[in-house]
Amino acid sequence: MTDSATAEPQRRVVRNVEQNRYDVFLDDELAGFAEYIERDNDTDFIHTEIDDAFGGKGLGGVLARQAVEDVIARGRTITAHCPFIRGWLDKHPEYDAHVVGKGITP
Repeated sequence: MTDSATAEPQRRVVRNVEQNRYDVFLDDELAGFAEYIERDNDTDFIHTEIDDAFGGKGLGGVLARQAVEDVIARGRTITAHCPFIRGWLDKHPEYDAHVVGKGITP
């Protein structure tokens, strides 16, 4: 039996194709998003936002990791014009082989 007061909040990321973004949820509440533009075989992250009410919960990192991993799983390359995603990728060189300007020559 689990005490709901101590249950870990559920974090999930969903690709929202209609709005060209990845949405991050904490339990059932939309906490933020990462917008992108798709060109040919490239996904260009252009803006990321986490609602202030959800700040400090690590959701930006969850969003970045799951969005990047989804792009890679779909066989696409990554461009990061968004400063947040670019900074996250700089801290995670294991993804360099999929990033334009790092492992991929523009």
